[in-house]
Amino acid sequence: MGAGVVKKQASGGRRRRRGRSQPMSEINVTPFVDVMLVLLIIFMVAAPLLTVGVPVELPQTAAGALPTDQEEPLTVTITEDGGVQIQRTDTPRDELVTKLRAIAAERQGDQVFLRADGAVPYSDVMQIMGALNAGGFSNIGLVTDIGGPTLDETGQ
Repeated sequence: MGAGVVKKQASGGRRRRRGRSQPMSEINVTPFVDVMLVLLIIFMVAAPLLTVGVPVELPQTAAGALPTDQEEPLTVTITEDGGVQIQRTDTPRDELVTKLRAIAAERQGDQVFLRADGAVPYSDVMQIMGALNAGGFSNIGLVTDIGGPTLDETGQ
């Protein structure tokens, strides 16, 4: 890898001094391509492992996915035992509105995704939605799994 030395041949009838060499101006890109391919494979394998999530059993619905923004979405999760987590951090319910206001002051958007275990009572979900609204987040998306039952006759 790197530059080499090429001996220049005499052209025409002129003669040059013997042993005089000029640096080679060509770069060998084969090792560069090899390294880039290895890095590409590593990132392709590692990217799915970087997703953040708390394991909960989401209810299934026929609703489609929400469009995403450039900013990483804020996720609030209600676990089966009733615990509340902001992203992956456990948060007591009495401190939830205060932390949400602090987060809302630093963020550009007001979108938040609410994930709740299917076993959580509806009243608990509504209480957390009220806390999200009081904390400055009015654009609340409820996260579900796809493939649930539909209410229309066509099944689509």
